[in-house]
Amino acid sequence: MASSHSSSPVPQGSSSDVFFKKEVDPTKHIRPVQSLPDVCPKEPTVTDQHRWTVYHSKVNLPAALNDPRLAKRESDFFTKTWGLDFVDTEVIPSFYLPQISKEHFTVYQQEISQREKIHERCKNICPPKDTFDRTLLHTHDKSRTDLEQVPKIFMKPDFALDDSLTFNSVLPWSHFNTAGGKGNRDAASSKLLQEKLSHYLDIVEVNIAHQISLRSEAFFHAMTSQHELQDYLKKTSQAVKMLRDKIAQIDKVMCEGSLHILRLALTRNNCVKVYNKLKLMATVHQTQPTVQVLLSTSEFVGALDLIATTQEVLQQELQGIHSFRHLGSQLCELEKLIDKMMIAEFSTYSHSDLNRPLEDDCQILEEERLVSLVFGLLKQRKLNFLEIYSEEMIITAKNIIKQCVINKVSQIEEIDTDIVMKLADQMRMLNFPQWFDLLKDIFSKFTIFLQRVKATLNIIHSVVLSVLDKNRRTRELEEISQQKNVTKDNSLDTEVAYLIHEGMFISDAFNESELTPIAIDTTSQRNASPNSEPCSSDSVSEPECTTDSSSSKEQTSSSATPGGVDIMVNEDMKLTDLELEKLANNIQELLYSASDICHDRAVKFLMSRAKDGFLEKLNSTEFITLSRLMETFILDTEQICGRKSMSLLGALQSQANKFVNRFHEERKTKLSLLLDNERWKQADVPAEFQDLVDSISGGKIALPEKKSGATEERKPAEVLIVEGQQYAVVGTVLLLIRIILEYCQCVDNIPSVTTDMLTRLSDLLKYFNSRSCQLVLGAGALQVVGLKTITTKNLALSSRCLQLIVHYIPVIRAHFEARLQPKQYSMLRHFDHITKDYHDHIAEISAKLVAIMDSLFDKLLSKYEVKAPVPSACFRNICKQMAKMHEAIFDLLPEEQTQMLFLRINASYKLHLKKQLSHLNVINDGGPQNGLVTADVAFYTGNLQALKGLKDLDLNMSEIWEQKR
Repeated sequence: MASSHSSSPVPQGSSSDVFFKKEVDPTKHIRPVQSLPDVCPKEPTVTDQHRWTVYHSKVNLPAALNDPRLAKRESDFFTKTWGLDFVDTEVIPSFYLPQISKEHFTVYQQEISQREKIHERCKNICPPKDTFDRTLLHTHDKSRTDLEQVPKIFMKPDFALDDSLTFNSVLPWSHFNTAGGKGNRDAASSKLLQEKLSHYLDIVEVNIAHQISLRSEAFFHAMTSQHELQDYLKKTSQAVKMLRDKIAQIDKVMCEGSLHILRLALTRNNCVKVYNKLKLMATVHQTQPTVQVLLSTSEFVGALDLIATTQEVLQQELQGIHSFRHLGSQLCELEKLIDKMMIAEFSTYSHSDLNRPLEDDCQILEEERLVSLVFGLLKQRKLNFLEIYSEEMIITAKNIIKQCVINKVSQIEEIDTDIVMKLADQMRMLNFPQWFDLLKDIFSKFTIFLQRVKATLNIIHSVVLSVLDKNRRTRELEEISQQKNVTKDNSLDTEVAYLIHEGMFISDAFNESELTPIAIDTTSQRNASPNSEPCSSDSVSEPECTTDSSSSKEQTSSSATPGGVDIMVNEDMKLTDLELEKLANNIQELLYSASDICHDRAVKFLMSRAKDGFLEKLNSTEFITLSRLMETFILDTEQICGRKSMSLLGALQSQANKFVNRFHEERKTKLSLLLDNERWKQADVPAEFQDLVDSISGGKIALPEKKSGATEERKPAEVLIVEGQQYAVVGTVLLLIRIILEYCQCVDNIPSVTTDMLTRLSDLLKYFNSRSCQLVLGAGALQVVGLKTITTKNLALSSRCLQLIVHYIPVIRAHFEARLQPKQYSMLRHFDHITKDYHDHIAEISAKLVAIMDSLFDKLLSKYEVKAPVPSACFRNICKQMAKMHEAIFDLLPEEQTQMLFLRINASYKLHLKKQLSHLNVINDGGPQNGLVTADVAFYTGNLQALKGLKDLDLNMSEIWEQKR
């Protein structure tokens, strides 16, 4: 039994080949062989009626349907709650469930058949446990009956006679009580108790012997297995001992020396690291003295770089060093101190740069110092330094004006500074040439000031742009490196897959791949610099040389400012592109602000001088000179700063408006006085006025230059010749033409007042038209000047003056149109209205002349009688008046206008004559009366055509006779 192959714990021989074959083939899923059945069944235990069993379960559907406690199974379990309206229908098979047939289990049967054969074989070797239990069922029941005779107390796991209750239960004291003559009965009870306990002992021993007999085979099998296991362990121990001896020999011969060498190399590397660390600590220890030296020479950027490098070394390589525990906080305090020093230094630089003499040719003061300061401020993110520069610009602009006024006032001897204490009052005592020179000096100083500010801000702007460009290039390089890393990772994944497939050690392969480029770089460096000297002769020299460079991870790039100063851009300037772009825009805005400051100060200077109405009292020449100076300054500042400032331009416009108002009021008043004193007689035309008109003949309006000498020899002319036509004019019109030219010239000199001038000139022309109409047609001159009557000559002269103005209105319109913006062309309609008004006025004058003769005809012809002598006195009187009329207007009006006027007068004459003949009943019948009338008409016709310029006039006198019906 001990040598039975079925009981051996180590399978051997052919009987166990099946097990090994199934374990070797991993492709087939075979269940492990069942273990041998337990030959000794477990002892039966008493079941507790209150213990939970599977029959208590109601959590699933089968338990609810198969409840054994129900007398009858419920057939309507699902439908009893459905109601009366439910209709039972046939369930249609689902389309999604396939029809299962035996063919679907074919594959499963083929796979399980092999397992079934193995299972049957195992059953033959080891009979099932339940079958074996049935053979021993009878014996088990008998043993169970015997054991039930033994009291339960002996079966308790905590049975112990030490317990008084247990002892009293097993051995009652009543059996050992000897008092009261009951000795014989107690002895019998004691004997009975002893026999009872002996019986219990026999039952237990019999059951133990029975259990031992049942498990004897397993016991001997275990003992045999124990001996075999001890032999196997002994052999194993001997083999392990031999293996350890061999390993010890191999370790002694092959490993100890190599490991000792590795330990020494590791120790050497540790010593090198300690040495380099100590050297680095010595370098860091010298940081504060070095920073003090750099600050003494204003090397703020170098000091900040050194502090940043030291802090990085402290955080990365010297972290935890006890002696440097306070160095970090000290460096932070030192950095804050440097911030304050840089702010103060920049303020000092700004003051010295802006307040140095403006006569210096140097545009930028200490450019390298400025670049260093700006880089330091950018490195520390102190972006408010532009505010300091702005405040300094405002102070400097005030000082420039103040110094210029002091210098100018000190040169004027008439100003007593002891009496007039205030500088503004002293400045107001200057006359226009002196004040104009002062303003010109201020503008020139402001121009130089803005050029310096622009040069300084250009340097700052170039520094900011260089930092921005460096940030962008760094970001591009990072993106390129990330792309390379992604490519490298992909190649590494491919290599890993290859190495796994080949069965190599991946760590060894990676070490080889990392060492290869290092060796190549080292070889290339050595080949590139064969003549370079080593850092030191000591073996520690190479790590020493690399430690300092590795501790500082700053990379710099060199660029150049427009001034030619090389600058170093550090990577640790953690300014975003948005901040740098905003700062660059602020720099440009600061340049605009500088222009606005100069303009604002100039405006205040102008307003302080204009308090007493000084600027409003300037004549046209002076104001135009002042306007041109201010416009030149505005253009210069716009060219320097790139944007036009509006404050000075607004002040100029305001003064220009006041000048235009005064200019217009003066000329309008002058014209009013001229018209009020005008006697409406033909005036001689001085040569200068003829030259004035001749200068306009080309279509360009400009006042001619005064000629000294030649003008005095030329005599005045009787008429004004304009483009070949003669104009008889009054003196007021000559001056009006000059005033109009002054308006046009003012527009050329001050373009900003074009629209105002157009409106005022339109008002002036309208005023001349309306006022002349009141004086001549309205007979206002009778009261204003004292004329006795308004003659036809006055009327004709007034008409000719109006025609001269109408002649020049298109020229004036073209002049203004060339100087207006397209959106302002609508203002030119004023000239159209003025032209219409003038034409209406001229037509009214012509009608007035015709009305004068018409009233005369009515008066004379109403008394006409057809009788001898011929010509009659009426017709002689009419011809006389006609001759006077012709004499009055012929020299004033052109021949064409004279003919047209006399045609209208002749028409009026024929109308009145026809009316009188009709009243006298004189008809064209060839009778005596008809002959008399014909003779009078012939006399009238002859006299009228005899007048100068009326010879070819078609009078058509046949219209005086009524047509026969």
